[in-house]
Amino acid sequence: MAKGRNNLLGVGGQRKKLSRADQQGAGTARVADRKVAEDKKQELVRKMRERAEAQTATTAKESGQSGQGAPAQS
Repeated sequence: MAKGRNNLLGVGGQRKKLSRADQQGAGTARVADRKVAEDKKQELVRKMRERAEAQTATTAKESGQSGQGAPAQS
C-alpha cells in the first residue's frame, strides 16, 4: 500500500471560513449586495428591451411609410 494514502490534506479544495453569524444562518451584507446587483441588472435588461422594441417599431413604421409603392426586398 502507498504510504501517503491516509494523508488527504488538501484534497477537495479549500473552504471559506465562516463567521459565527454565517454559521447560524444570519445573512451578511454580501447577500444583500448580490441582491442589489441582480436588481440593477434586471432593470438594465428591461430598459434595453424597451429601447430595442421602440427602435424596431420606429424602423418598421418608417419602412412602411417610405416603402409604399416600392416592392419589398427579401
